[in-house]
Amino acid sequence: QVQLVESGGGLVQPGGSLRLSCVASGFTLDYYAVGWFRQAPGKEREGISYISSNDARTYARTHYANSVKGRFTISRDNGKNTVYLQMNSLKPEDTAVYYCAADGSGIGTLVAEPYDYWGQGTQVTVSS
Repeated sequence: QVQLVESGGGLVQPGGSLRLSCVASGFTLDYYAVGWFRQAPGKEREGISYISSNDARTYARTHYANSVKGRFTISRDNGKNTVYLQMNSLKPEDTAVYYCAADGSGIGTLVAEPYDYWGQGTQVTVSS
């Protein structure tokens, strides 16, 4: 069964940190680009970061939306079939449900349509 499961969300104070995990089962994540998206109540889904698949000759490429650049870091551990999103200097406006998604092209994008598989999401709340 193909599945993506996010974890690591929770309640954190402004300025704090969280690390989200996205674990794949039923397929090998190595060959997929993985994106992180978020959706706050009443707002559209926003693509915030992606990491491309590993090429035999190059490292995986990463990309960030301006809203999180410099604060969030995406990484992958192919041995664990997992992608992480390290979130630092969190702000109340980062409050949202965070989703990971896998793109079989291996390229990655901040646009949702090309992604083949989606997780169920994990809630992140930034509040004092």
